[in-house]
Amino acid sequence: MQIALILTLTRIVLSPIFIVLYLFHEPWGISLQWLPFILLLILGISELTDLLDGYLARKLNQVTELGKVLDPMADSITRLSIFFAFTKGIVGLPIVLVLVFFYRDSFISTLRTVCALRGVALSARISGKIKAVIQGLTMLVILVAMAFYAFDKITLVDFQKLSFYTVLIAALYTLVSGAEYLWAHKNVIKKAWSGTL
Repeated sequence: MQIALILTLTRIVLSPIFIVLYLFHEPWGISLQWLPFILLLILGISELTDLLDGYLARKLNQVTELGKVLDPMADSITRLSIFFAFTKGIVGLPIVLVLVFFYRDSFISTLRTVCALRGVALSARISGKIKAVIQGLTMLVILVAMAFYAFDKITLVDFQKLSFYTVLIAALYTLVSGAEYLWAHKNVIKKAWSGTL
């Protein structure tokens, strides 16, 4: 199996590990003080594989149709899994914020698939890449803040407020990036939908 594809699959496998450790760290004998550092390690490995898989695929001439499908899917699975997990446990995010990420990704992915079936390729936008970076930084901020909470440097209320407002900012930009994507491709989408291409 190609190394780039292995890295992509690794990212998918790490998602449930992150969730299980976050939600059930006590039965596994992991203290709250250790938890954020373990989760940061998993997140770091996941983000590193995200950077490397595309780079290695191009460098080693291993770009495949499967890889083109799995890479963005792995990104969505990873980020959505973590954000949904954060609606439980000590983070306690409102699920409505996470649903913004879910519906935006689902809508854009479905739209790209439908257009592709009609012979139209919708290219990625820089706003989408910025969205991914912002979401990654949001998870990082939450885990760093969790470490501060675990060592009694901030209260649970302050930790949850910080998490909420950080995710709120990410959710608002996620909506903006989705709107920008639709606006940038509006003419092509309209033609694909009407079948006039």
